[in-house]
Amino acid sequence: MAFERNSRLSEEVKKVLSNIIQYELKDPRIPPLTSVTRVDVTKDLRYAKVYISVFGNEEMKNSCIDGLKSAAGFLRRELGSRIKMRYTPELIFELDHSIEYSMKINDLLREINKND
Repeated sequence: MAFERNSRLSEEVKKVLSNIIQYELKDPRIPPLTSVTRVDVTKDLRYAKVYISVFGNEEMKNSCIDGLKSAAGFLRRELGSRIKMRYTPELIFELDHSIEYSMKINDLLREINKND
């Protein structure tokens, strides 16, 4: 039961943060093709690890993470006002490399099929 609640809360945090980052955050370091791929909220609801996918080079990705870290207070306040919880989790931003990894695997599979 606790896992189900935590999972639902993680999805709700993901949806709200995606909306705020996409439409309300005005930091030039954050490119328009920035998406929240996954959110993991701890069991005690104190921390939320937010996985971010950014389309661009490494410099853009690092700049985006820096921009999100500097806007963490604003994002946390907006999250707290939109989702009623006992504790508003502290946000920890991480780059998500899963999309790049899947594209690399897809290219390798395509190359193998082309050689057959």
